[in-house]
Amino acid sequence: MKRKAESPEPLARKTARGNGYCSTEQKRDSFGNPIWPAPEAQIVAARIFLVECAAAQKPTLIVPDKDADGLSSGVIIHRTLVKLGLDPRHLDVHLVQKGSNIHEENERKLMLEKKPTFIIVLDQGSRGGPPVIDDPDAKSLLIDHHLSDEFPKDAQVVSACHCPPVATTSLVTYEICKELDQDIAQECGYLCAIGTHGDLGNTLKWEPPFPDMTETFKKYTKKAINDCISYINAPRRTGKYDVITAWKALLEAKDLKQILGNRRLEEARHEINLEVEKHTHTPPKFSKDGKIAVLKINTQAQVHPVIATRWAGHLKSKALEIVMVANYGYLPGKVNFSCRIARCARDRDPPVNIIESLNAVADLDTTDLVQRLGSSFARGHKEASGGIVNTAEFEELCLLMKVGEKPDKPEGETPKKKAEKSPQKNTLNNYFKKS
Repeated sequence: MKRKAESPEPLARKTARGNGYCSTEQKRDSFGNPIWPAPEAQIVAARIFLVECAAAQKPTLIVPDKDADGLSSGVIIHRTLVKLGLDPRHLDVHLVQKGSNIHEENERKLMLEKKPTFIIVLDQGSRGGPPVIDDPDAKSLLIDHHLSDEFPKDAQVVSACHCPPVATTSLVTYEICKELDQDIAQECGYLCAIGTHGDLGNTLKWEPPFPDMTETFKKYTKKAINDCISYINAPRRTGKYDVITAWKALLEAKDLKQILGNRRLEEARHEINLEVEKHTHTPPKFSKDGKIAVLKINTQAQVHPVIATRWAGHLKSKALEIVMVANYGYLPGKVNFSCRIARCARDRDPPVNIIESLNAVADLDTTDLVQRLGSSFARGHKEASGGIVNTAEFEELCLLMKVGEKPDKPEGETPKKKAEKSPQKNTLNNYFKKS
């Protein structure tokens, strides 16, 4: 099997979900109405929750994910609640620590210490478990789009994961909030665009059922939107994990110019660009069946998703389906890995499902590997997944994939015999070379 493995050129982020993403067939209810961006009952309940939250004038905790989609969602919620009359003094934010998630006991304690009456979790948390915090009087709303049918106990949920074309969390949040105040559509359109392009890529075509964003893109170019995405994403990718800087910049800015003029964001982006360039030339090794390309890097920076996206657009082979970048240096004793569908495999039928593929590899084990991999293995989306696992367990996973082993030759294929060299030294070729 021929595999191209030279280092990719720096490319703008483009994902499988760019061209034609909005043309995905929608689900419909019993009356034939489209179910988008989430079930109507969930959206209505979320609006009631936000109105009740604003009216209560009680401590409210916003818990957004660390990326452009999560942070944009958080700012939309913040601005909506203030528009609805909630005193900003009642608003606080909780940003999870590096390599952590809201289900970790330490994070739950930190959130509980802020004594919120209302908690709004955005772009994360779609996993079964106990309540967001251990306070029976606290009310929680979770808005997300990651694939899951299980959620924290007692949480009110708005999930877009089963409503194609799957909307980003910022888009779902925008659709919920723009009906609550007439200024939200205009004032938060660019936040919706930042979050949506941050997840779905810069080639996305805004077609129905996605909202008409003509006015937003008249005011801000797509280049400016996409530059903002790299600025907002940069601090959380650094070894310092400076998410609070990105949150404050997004929350305090009134337009994109203020974000692009933020010096700390610019420094973080430069730092990440250098780190990406340092590790992006790592040569991949392939699973024995050729379906998964694995690149192993070691850095405290969260550049594994960026490198996975780049290589996914570059590697080509008939068998290749998934590009996996494993980072051994992000957290001590752990491997943080990101997977993307290879561009050459995006139109396969049946479509590649990263989560199913990763679980299928783990299921090859005959011991207890699946249990030891834990609940942070194979999370996210079918098209873009990843996880955090112990180093030893990840090495077991690589053994199951047989990374670096040559593929078996097809049955019935006879190895080509090397032409035997003639013992005769005085050949016709030698004769002409001498003459």
